[in-house]
Formats: sequence, structure tokens, C-alpha cells
Amino acid sequence: MKKIALSLFTISSLFISCSDDDNAPLTTTQLETPTTYVFQRNGETTVSYSGQTTRILMGEEIVGALLDPSKTEAELDGMFAHVEGNSNFSNPALNASNKSVRSKVAASADFFSANTVDAIAIKSDFDGWFANQVNDVFPSWSTNAASGQAGQIQEAGGGPIRYVNAKGLEYDQAIIKGLIGALMTDQMLNNYLSRSVLDAGSNIADNDAGTLVEGKNYTSMEHKWDEGFGYLYGTDDQFMPTLGADSFLNKYIARVENDADYTGIAKRIYDAFKLGRAAIVDKNYSIRDEQAGIISEEISKVIAIRCVYYLEQGKNVRNAGDFGGALHDLSEGFGFIYSLQFTRKSGTNEPYFTKIQVDGFIEQLMEGNGFWDVTDETLDSMALEIANEFNLTIAQAGS
Repeated sequence: MKKIALSLFTISSLFISCSDDDNAPLTTTQLETPTTYVFQRNGETTVSYSGQTTRILMGEEIVGALLDPSKTEAELDGMFAHVEGNSNFSNPALNASNKSVRSKVAASADFFSANTVDAIAIKSDFDGWFANQVNDVFPSWSTNAASGQAGQIQEAGGGPIRYVNAKGLEYDQAIIKGLIGALMTDQMLNNYLSRSVLDAGSNIADNDAGTLVEGKNYTSMEHKWDEGFGYLYGTDDQFMPTLGADSFLNKYIARVENDADYTGIAKRIYDAFKLGRAAIVDKNYSIRDEQAGIISEEISKVIAIRCVYYLEQGKNVRNAGDFGGALHDLSEGFGFIYSLQFTRKSGTNEPYFTKIQVDGFIEQLMEGNGFWDVTDETLDSMALEIANEFNLTIAQAGS
């Protein structure tokens, strides 16, 4: 059985070389970051993450449906908790799939396998946001929004029209940004890249022996890592990611990468995915775990940066008189704050902010008339607390 072929840079000549298991395994000092996420066995790819691509595509159709006031609650629920064969989507392949978005929300092995109470509560939050979009916002679609009144409000200068609840929250933004944490980040950091999943059962022995999953061209450990990869790059180019390829995590890594203060973060994440996968092929689990730690740190940081950014932008735009823009920014901030509970401190089984802390932030934002009258002091204090936890500065993250 030939080992996975890897395209590796050699330090001296940048010559692309291949490795198969007729050769001696690479040593730690020889293990270099592959140029692309290409791994093969017997000339065929060993990379597979179709389930992650499917869920991202389902999420994209949900994004559009949330702004279609003709949709019923049952239709939105059907898209979120899709059942194989039901005609929930415009894409027949999605309808034929046995995957669903809801089933993987707050479903990681490390954070929720022994914490079903929080998992149920989080799923219930999403269910409630779908219901409220239909029952509170859709009936007021043509009504002018105001404090205490759901409806529409346009951003300044003829900008986009936003559709908010009585407290100024866009439920679609809560859902979209909430899924970045509850689906993409949780499944990636707290499930597929975690040792409890990578090393489950006989995975180490099987990977060491090159034992493949029945009927597949990959070991179980290889596949778990690829599934984590898929929640970020599932609709992007795995060989040369362009970013901005979906409405979820991929999009916001692009946004952070385009901030001069954080240029290079996208490369660090992609490089860590490539090197971690190469380490699995090389049976070097210490390097694998180091790369998983880098990914956890950088993905968590992306969420924190966007939290701070939207809190500060919402405040600044509102103070400039653009309430439509402010409500939109603060709604995005709401979703990213919600996602903080799914981040992960490298080398631990802990998020940067617990569910209790996140719930406290949400209560502060929604107190009284919500975004219509949340104070600058509250927004600044919240942004600073998040920034400090990640060793960020308001000046960089908030601009």
C-alpha cells in the first residue's frame, strides 16, 4: 500500500517531491508544510469532506430564505432540520442528502457530548430565531422600524434595507453569524480536530498500520482532519483558497485577512491545516496536535476580532446618525458574540468565554429597547472585555 503522496518544498531547491510508504517515514526535521492540500494514495485522492460542503450549501440557501417574507415557519424549519428526500432546497442534490444543519449545531464531542442541557438550549435559540423571523418580522416587512416596533429601516445614503425586530435585531444576522460558531467553529475545533475524535477507538493503530476505512481510500484519522478542513474550505478551492467563498467562516477570515493589522492570518490557518494533515500521514501526532492548536487559536481570534469590530462600528455609525447601519452592525456583532462560546483555548477543553458569560453579554445588548438605546459605555466595555481576553487592542480590532 503506497503512502499518501505529498507535495513538499525542500529547503534548498524548492523541488516538489512525493512520498510513498515504500520509503522511510519523514523525520520531524524533514516534515515541511505541503504547498497545497493535496494528499494521495495509489494515485488517487485521500481527501474527502463532501458532508461539510453540503451543510455549507444548505446554509447558503437558508440565508436567502430568511429574507423571503413568503416563507413559512415550517419551510424554514424544514431547511434547518432537513430530512432526506424532502424538497426543502432548490438544489436537488441537497434534497437527496441525509445531512442537515441543525443536527450538527452544538454537537461537538468535546463540548456537548456530556452537556446535552446546553446543546438543547442552543438549538432552541436557533429554532426561536427562525420562528420570530416569520412571526414578528415578516408581518412588519413594509412597516417602518422604530424603537419597540419591528419593521424595515434603510441604511444612510440609500444603502441596503434592513429588517429588524422591535429591539433592532436582525434575526437573519443572528442565525448566520451564530452558525459560524455553533456549526463551523464547534465542529472544527471541538470535534474533528480534537484528540478525542482524531484518536478515538483504534484510530491511532489503524493510522499507524495504514488500515483504511472500509470502501474508502483514507484512514479514519485522515478523514476526521479533512472534515474539519471542510467546514472552512468546503466551497472554496482546496488547492489555493481565494476566501470569501461562502457567507460563513470562510468569508470572515477574508475580512480579517484584508485588515492590515492581521494580514497573514489566513496563511497561518491554511498552513496549519496542511502541515497537520501531512503529520497524520507521517504518523507524527505531536506535530498534528501543535497544528490543531494553531488553528484553534487563529479561528477563535477571527471571531473575537469581528465581535470587537462590530460593537465599535455599531456605536460609531449610530453616533453619526445612521441607525439602519448601526442596527445591522450590532446584529452582526450579536451573532459573533454568540459564537464566542464555541471558541477554544489552545491546549485546553475550554472556550474563551463560557455560555453563561455569552448569555450575560446578550442580556446586556437586549435590555430595554435593545440596540435602539444600548449605551456607548456598554458597547465599549463589552468590546474591551473581549479584546483583553484575546490580547487584542480596540484600535486594531475595532477599525
